Amino acid sequence: MPISDNLIDQLLEGCSSPDDILGESGLLKQLTKKVAERALEAEMESHLGYAKHEPSGKNTGNSRNGKGRKSVRSVHGELELEIPRDRNGSFEPQLVKKGEKQLHGFDERIISLYSRGMSTRDIQAHFVDAYGVEVSPTFISHVTNAVMDEVNAWQNRPLDPVYPIVYLDALVVRSRASGVVENKSVYLALGINMDGEKELLGLWMAQTEGAKFWLSVMNELQNRGVQDFFIACVDGLKGFPEAIEAVYPQTQVQLCIVHQIRHSLRYVSWKQRKEVAADLRRIYAAATLAEGEQALEAFADKWDGEHPTISQSWRNNWERLSLFFDYPPQIRKVIYTTNAIESLNASLRKVTKTRRSFPTDESVMKILYLALHQISKKWTMPIRDWKQAMSQFMILFGDRVSL
Repeated sequence: MPISDNLIDQLLEGCSSPDDILGESGLLKQLTKKVAERALEAEMESHLGYAKHEPSGKNTGNSRNGKGRKSVRSVHGELELEIPRDRNGSFEPQLVKKGEKQLHGFDERIISLYSRGMSTRDIQAHFVDAYGVEVSPTFISHVTNAVMDEVNAWQNRPLDPVYPIVYLDALVVRSRASGVVENKSVYLALGINMDGEKELLGLWMAQTEGAKFWLSVMNELQNRGVQDFFIACVDGLKGFPEAIEAVYPQTQVQLCIVHQIRHSLRYVSWKQRKEVAADLRRIYAAATLAEGEQALEAFADKWDGEHPTISQSWRNNWERLSLFFDYPPQIRKVIYTTNAIESLNASLRKVTKTRRSFPTDESVMKILYLALHQISKKWTMPIRDWKQAMSQFMILFGDRVSL
């Protein structure tokens, strides 16, 4: 409902400082109280079926019975509201339900702050400093715990039958669930659907990252309706490709080039790193598989004397590292690194790094889910050049596209 400029001018008349608008007795707080009380009166009118003082209300069996007072929290501070009552005691307001002590929007503000990595103590201090409202850590935990039903529903939702590309990775968090602080691995599966849009397929937690647990993740995805991935992009975890192929035997597994480069440069001195990286680029930036293999041989001839393990590692993983050479440029650029999920992980780490540890595994899932909800709002466009990539998939995978 649009608000006229004339009404705003009338409301602001006499306001000469920010405190007159935002302060303890400012316009916004007064306006919130007045609008809330007017809404409650409207609810009572709807409940009774007649307006105040209307003759039609006589002998209806119920009528107004004064007002009670209730202190509620709002984003503008504590409000003292007058709550209308009826003689039969059957009126249950929806704006501030019985047992509730906050206006609509207050819980959402708590959840928004929690999703950005703030602890319950931080949120408590924020509301005191910003709004002068006392909120207990227990209440904040109660509000955020309500999210777990949503998390469970999301984690068990049905999925599409086909995702042309899926990125699989894990990040490490610290949890005190067992009484001592331990590292836990959070497994993430980020799919690219048939429209080229990113979709996080799920979150899972385990003690450590391992191929055995990834196998259970694949089985769960299959049980939730995923029949096929064309290409899975993963890091170099031992046994990872085999875990994927055990459930999705037709899926081609591409090892992440970026992970391979990082591994290659781990023991190279800073003085040589730029030159070694440039020579490695000639391998994965080659136009064809044959040119890539020639570049790998040239790299070995040049560097095996000082760094023999680099070319050996590339040769050992070459079958899965070189998969992208089978595809045209439109597909290569989206599969030869796991940048999509690493970007997601970086965003999640910004949230988790503010906490030294989490009290429970459930608290980890809550905050990551809420953070993902915020992050996914930015996923409004298909990935670049997706139409061209999808046309290539249609040719390359034929009947698998129409599952």
